[in-house]
Amino acid sequence: MYDQLTQFIKEKVTISDEDLETILPFFKPLSAKKNELLVSHGELGQQLYFVKKGCLRIFFINEEGQESTRFLAFENHFASALVSFITEAPAVEYVQAMEDSKLLYINRKDFFYLLEKYPLWEQFYRHYLEFAYVTNTNRLMSFITMDAKTRYENLLKERPIVVQRLPNKVVASYLNISQETLSRLKSKK
Repeated sequence: MYDQLTQFIKEKVTISDEDLETILPFFKPLSAKKNELLVSHGELGQQLYFVKKGCLRIFFINEEGQESTRFLAFENHFASALVSFITEAPAVEYVQAMEDSKLLYINRKDFFYLLEKYPLWEQFYRHYLEFAYVTNTNRLMSFITMDAKTRYENLLKERPIVVQRLPNKVVASYLNISQETLSRLKSKK
């Protein structure tokens, strides 16, 4: 049950089998159906999810009702309503399964308990936060410095799985473009 998570953790930190045996049981299995919301706007985001199979999407809905996808977590990635998870404030975003998904999750209380008890877990958390920061900064920079065509070409090069597995509506919201623009860009390829 923990093979993928074990490998993921071992890629980020040096950890003993004994420590792993203590940490892993804090993660519980969860199955999510396609389109199921795991966190909604206004709820507390109290779980950190590891995707074993499937895809989780983190998105916002603006005042006009348009969705904007912030992050897509496929296999062997973590996802959460991170600001809510850290601050314990109500989430301003949604976490949704985009496909039938097999997940492992840890609740906030247990996660922060591990941070206190295991210094190496703090190192793991730092890797996670650094990844989140770099990912979000690069995405923000792409919206400011690149046109739609360049963002789409970069997505095809760096994360083709997004275009291969997700509907155009989600791909467009991830690229911060309209579905019509996405259709035009796809037709030119």
